[in-house]
Amino acid sequence: MDNRSGILILPEEAGPYWADLIARSGLNLVGIHPGWGAGALKELEKTLEFVKTPSYKQFVERMKELNVDVEFEAHAMSWLVPRALFAEHPDWFRMDETGKRNADFNLCATSSEALAYLELRSEELARAVPSLTGRYYFWIDDVTGCACHCEGCRPLTTSDQAMIFYNRILRGIRRFDSEAQHCYLAYQDTIQAPAKVQPDTGIFLEYAPIYRDSARPINDPDCPENFKELEHLPGLLELFGQEGAQILEYWMDNSRFLKWQKPLQLLPFYEEVIRSDAKYYRSLGFHRQTSFGVWLGEDYAQAFGEPPIMAYAKAIES
Repeated sequence: MDNRSGILILPEEAGPYWADLIARSGLNLVGIHPGWGAGALKELEKTLEFVKTPSYKQFVERMKELNVDVEFEAHAMSWLVPRALFAEHPDWFRMDETGKRNADFNLCATSSEALAYLELRSEELARAVPSLTGRYYFWIDDVTGCACHCEGCRPLTTSDQAMIFYNRILRGIRRFDSEAQHCYLAYQDTIQAPAKVQPDTGIFLEYAPIYRDSARPINDPDCPENFKELEHLPGLLELFGQEGAQILEYWMDNSRFLKWQKPLQLLPFYEEVIRSDAKYYRSLGFHRQTSFGVWLGEDYAQAFGEPPIMAYAKAIES
């Protein structure tokens, strides 16, 4: 059984501070997660330079010594198919509901040329950040309401379109790593299972219920936000199965609690909720459970003291 308990941190924080926290916590998985939203491309480009540095390589070596897996999770679509290609290939990009092509987010899911390019660039990105576990997480753009509405894509749900992208991304990665696996990120507009597009062999479920209320258990029947997120999980598990499935939670995500706006504040830490959630997820067959741990770096420790990573690790394993 592939039991993993982890935390996602910012690339620039992958150093002695987090290495010490992880070592003392007993967590056995760390995800490197560049920035999000409109800044995703810039942050990913910075990360591709950072992973070449001695400090990052030292961090990875320390994780190996601790038997901690290191993975890389990023909104990568704007790097995989650069927006600058719109001038030459507008048909590669999504059509909005008014019939206008846009270079803003994601792609046209039925453009064969765009998908072929996506596949090639996915191989290139995998070579730049090779996974030590064989698991990859090159996510689509961090947006909602940005599916393609061209004639070919219109019959497809946002989840169907995402499934097409992830299948092609996996195909590209397997040019480099023939045994690679890739996630389907069930998140925001893609929280529902794809209806018309099947996952290729090697696609696993990553469930990230961002609209949940983190102060209440995910399976609280009296919490409408959590019920709405959770209602899609049976269909996702039916399609993708339990093998390799991963929870990506927000239990330790200070950026989300702060609505992605600084200044830093003390992390709301709902220990009993984490314990309850983790137990419930395990009952569904999720033996890999992680959480974003954004904005809990050295500046947080200086302001508020050490973040409750030890208590988190204990709660997620309880």
